[in-house]
Amino acid sequence: METTSLLSFPSSKPPPTRTHFRPANPFSFSFPTTHKTSISHRPINIKSAISRTKKEETVETVKTQLENCYLLAAIKYTGFTVKQFQDLRRSLPESSKIIVAKNTLVYKAIENTPWEALKPCMSGMNAWLFVHSEEIPEALKPYRDFQKEKKLENDFTGAVFEGKFYGPGDFKQLETMPSRAEIYAKILGALQSPAIGLVGTLQAPARDVVMVLKAYVQKLEEESSGQ
Repeated sequence: METTSLLSFPSSKPPPTRTHFRPANPFSFSFPTTHKTSISHRPINIKSAISRTKKEETVETVKTQLENCYLLAAIKYTGFTVKQFQDLRRSLPESSKIIVAKNTLVYKAIENTPWEALKPCMSGMNAWLFVHSEEIPEALKPYRDFQKEKKLENDFTGAVFEGKFYGPGDFKQLETMPSRAEIYAKILGALQSPAIGLVGTLQAPARDVVMVLKAYVQKLEEESSGQ
């Protein structure tokens, strides 16, 4: 029997690479990679917060000064030196208070009140004079004296008295108003005079009539206590 021999030739393909299987470690865990996200925090604007607080305080200061206030006047502030303004403050009576505040803040405080009549003064830089006394001429005189002494051109730009606006040209009326003592004397004289004198007194401005009645009541009280 003829035997056929088989010849083996090397294969052109490389032998397969044997890979070793490594069992997974049951105690090893893979966590997903987390990427840090940058959170942009809006910086707190401290200056803005302080400014807002100061504005609110200014409005409250104006409202406080308006309590028991008889007259509110605006004075042109531009041109004042710091020393001049300090001297002016010292020259005023205790019943008057002067502050420097922005028009917008003052208007916010007087809006929807009788003092809103001061709106024509809401331009330029102003100092604000609060008079807590019925003696209006006496309250305005210190500024007039200071104005003449320092030769200042800073004048009143307006005022409100009893809900009425007085422009710069109307201040003569305010500065020549009779004092309380003069009004009392006038009223007491009218009460002791014939009826026509009393009628004339009652036709006077409301402020005079009120002060007349106060004087009369005071007179009656004094007479009663003396008996």
